Amino acid sequence: MAELHRPHTGPPAPPTGFVAALRAAVRGGTDFGPAARALTTMDASNYRRVPLGVLAPRDADDLAAALTVCREYGVPVVPRGGATSIAGQATGTGLVLDLTRHLNAILDVDPAARTATVQPGVVLDDLRAAAAPHGLTFGPDPSTHSRCTLGGMIGNNSCGAHSVAWGTTADNVRALEVVRYGGEVLRLEQARGMGPDGVRGTSAHGPGRVGDASAHGPHGVRELIGAHLALLRTGYPDLSRRISGYALDALLPEHPGGPDPVRAFCGSEGTLAVVTEATVRLVETPRARALAVLGYADEAAAAEAAPGLLPYGPLTVEGMAADLVREPAGLPRGTAWLFVETGGATPAEARAHAERILRAADAVDGAVVTDPAGQRALWRIREDAAGTATRMPDGSEAWPGWEDCAVPPDRLGPYLRDFRALLAGHGLRGTPYGHFGEGCIHVRIDFDLLTPPGIARFRTFSEELADLVVAHGGSLSGEHGDGQARAELLPRMYGDELVALFGAFKDLWDPDGGLNPGILTRPAPLDTNLRFEVLPKRPVDVVFGYPQDGGDFAGAVRRCVGVAKCRTAEAPSGGTGVMCPSFRVTGEEEHSTRGRARLLHEMLAGEVITDGWRSTEVRDALDLCLSCKGCRSDCPVGVDMATYKAEFLHHHYKGRIRPAAHYALGRLPRWLRLAAPFARPLNALARVGPLAALAKRLAGIAPERTIPVLATETYSRWLRTRRGRGTRVLSSDRVVHLWADTFTEYLSPQVGRAAVRVLEEATRRTVLPPPAGGCCGLTYVSTGQLDAARRVMRRTLDRFAPLPGHPVVVLEPSCAATLRTDLPELLPDDPRAAELASRVRTLAQYLEEYAPDWTPPRLDRPVVGQTHCHQHAVLGDAAERRLRERLGLTAELSGGCCGLAGNFGFEKGHWEVSVACAEEQLLPAVRESEPGTELLADGFSCRTQLDQLGPPAGRRARHLAEVIAEGLEGGDGERSSRR
Repeated sequence: MAELHRPHTGPPAPPTGFVAALRAAVRGGTDFGPAARALTTMDASNYRRVPLGVLAPRDADDLAAALTVCREYGVPVVPRGGATSIAGQATGTGLVLDLTRHLNAILDVDPAARTATVQPGVVLDDLRAAAAPHGLTFGPDPSTHSRCTLGGMIGNNSCGAHSVAWGTTADNVRALEVVRYGGEVLRLEQARGMGPDGVRGTSAHGPGRVGDASAHGPHGVRELIGAHLALLRTGYPDLSRRISGYALDALLPEHPGGPDPVRAFCGSEGTLAVVTEATVRLVETPRARALAVLGYADEAAAAEAAPGLLPYGPLTVEGMAADLVREPAGLPRGTAWLFVETGGATPAEARAHAERILRAADAVDGAVVTDPAGQRALWRIREDAAGTATRMPDGSEAWPGWEDCAVPPDRLGPYLRDFRALLAGHGLRGTPYGHFGEGCIHVRIDFDLLTPPGIARFRTFSEELADLVVAHGGSLSGEHGDGQARAELLPRMYGDELVALFGAFKDLWDPDGGLNPGILTRPAPLDTNLRFEVLPKRPVDVVFGYPQDGGDFAGAVRRCVGVAKCRTAEAPSGGTGVMCPSFRVTGEEEHSTRGRARLLHEMLAGEVITDGWRSTEVRDALDLCLSCKGCRSDCPVGVDMATYKAEFLHHHYKGRIRPAAHYALGRLPRWLRLAAPFARPLNALARVGPLAALAKRLAGIAPERTIPVLATETYSRWLRTRRGRGTRVLSSDRVVHLWADTFTEYLSPQVGRAAVRVLEEATRRTVLPPPAGGCCGLTYVSTGQLDAARRVMRRTLDRFAPLPGHPVVVLEPSCAATLRTDLPELLPDDPRAAELASRVRTLAQYLEEYAPDWTPPRLDRPVVGQTHCHQHAVLGDAAERRLRERLGLTAELSGGCCGLAGNFGFEKGHWEVSVACAEEQLLPAVRESEPGTELLADGFSCRTQLDQLGPPAGRRARHLAEVIAEGLEGGDGERSSRR
């Protein structure tokens, strides 16, 4: 195993005087520190370039001033929105412009004109939410709609699933205000009786001001177009998804409506100017939608069927094959599917439209889905594909680079056959999917980008595929732009003369070459700046087994491909999502799963972050990670930041003094075991204000927190006493193993007592007393005390020897998740660990499996609460949902995280974030609930957070076991036994 790699030289420094001059000129925040640079080295592509620093301009004037300073010092500029670009155009070596922090306002929505005016940092979903009350939306909708920005969409000419109905971004932009390198401000408008350039603006009035309307923008553009009319009229393929290169044909005099500088600017990938404001077209949203899902024998058959559906006027014609579907998803028969969405004024009209398409489709099988939840579930498969396709079914890695070629739709079937043959000829695999109705295919391919032979094959394949796309009349980019991934190959599509014209156009706009150099024109070679080349060549010495990544920590970190699903501003409702609670609170990239993965990547690289496991930048970013494990399930590629955090903390504090909370909360099972005999006096002392304050200060606990009450009788003692009083053993070979987790044992034994009542009633089996000293090691893992965690786990395996094959019921979701995942991943060489992990069950899972005919009591009341984040991420809650339905407990639980998250919310310095997480969904749902609503929370952390922040006196959150037990008693018998 290797130590962390260290390069001999670091990245270049800013020019002398530049930082001071920039800070004197702008009001926005600047950051030239290692963390800011590390966070912006990559986008969602295969490429990595280290910037000099990051600026978050306050407004358009700030941006113009910055570009003036950058030109003076010769510092290149990289505009950056959501950084979900997959061709490398959001990476660069100069000053990164973070346009999401301040330039993110929706300035106007005009329902009558069906337009909106926005700043470049506006997230697409925010614009759609603002337009929705007027029955309008912005048509282009890439799968990253919850985090991509309008500025990025304009830069890449983004499209999305609905482009067959509403076109590309270029089709939906009416006017732009942009700033050139050097500070000149221009306004571009669709030509309507204007000059042939359709441009207004000049620098005559100084940087940052829009000038006289008689100007026509950069001098020479009109002359350049006029001198190459024949080339521009014949050099472009007739293709709706032609995104590659500059759209100079939009400036031809015969262009419908006249020369269109807005269309020519869209798709320029930040190489011409920086957008500060955009006026966009809005389209009417269908009042109802239906989804026809059509199954075909293979993807080529689906592709050949797609053009025949276009005359029916669908909103989408999306395609994907079976190798993208990891689990059965209720899809019709077939090995490839088309998702054809229809709209209508009423649900019946939308359904009738979808049924007409179903009848005309000649599919192997098909179905029409009208239920909105069912449609969302199916669309989620498609939208997560950019991440899901990054891992092949056998776990091997696949990468972008040839993500979005487009061919004429009637050529898509033959193209896919040729494409599959080319893959096979190079020994490569990929999973095509995408916009079949427009001939645009996304695919991630299992390139070897780690070794010289693999990189050489990547180049050869890219060149041959470019020729194949051109032979089918296609475009190298059909959606995401050329960037570094494809720009080198543009001569194969357009020829040298037209590509040279692209360079001349770029030079008229940006004669100094300061805007996004190396992108689109005069590009860097496609096989340079690969983000993997800086990583250690041998596996790093780590503690966790990382079984899904071949034991390689760098491989685990590489899982993050940058699609940024973790950067969504709101948690999904209905308990369907958790990731990433800390980002939703702070809005900072470093507090997103992607940001933390980027910092770990740079820690391994050692170029920007140079102190390895001792890095304060990585430590500070991970400090607000709640270890909720939401990313393990919600991230399309299964990044598990909770595990990475535990690994980092283990190394960071090895041989060093830890924070006080690590000793107090990380070793909580030990302290609770010692405190149990003295519970009554300790509880009394904890209610003495000065003593409690002193104890919290010494333990590193947030002063705002209340110390939980210790149980005066532990669960194990109660059960053994109960057995000793003559509990009837129903059958000597019919027993239940109920795990006595630390929280149930010492802090909430009423949950264990209720579970015993339910299990014995439902199964007619006897609950056995737990062995002494069993512990899953959760608190040690969450604080990175991994050596201690493994000792605890081995001791537990030694002491816990249940009957072979018998399940183990675990009431605390976080402990169940630890046993299910952390136990075998920390002890991969101990077969007992995997064996025990396979037998872990939640209460609902056990009842469903071992008491299928049991009729639970009908409670018939609404519930409110939150699915435990570890349950959502690791265990799943399908059995709990079904059990609640049988009990008559109605309504969905909240998504997100309660914010306490074990030790996190108790640690000093985490109070504000912890409360903000709870305020996102959980606490508002509790406050808005009607009297008599059951407060349900299976996790001790969730119950504690609610007890300390949530319901009024007399309402207490309870475990599902307590609720069922009360129903079995038919009254308040079990409730009184908790007191």
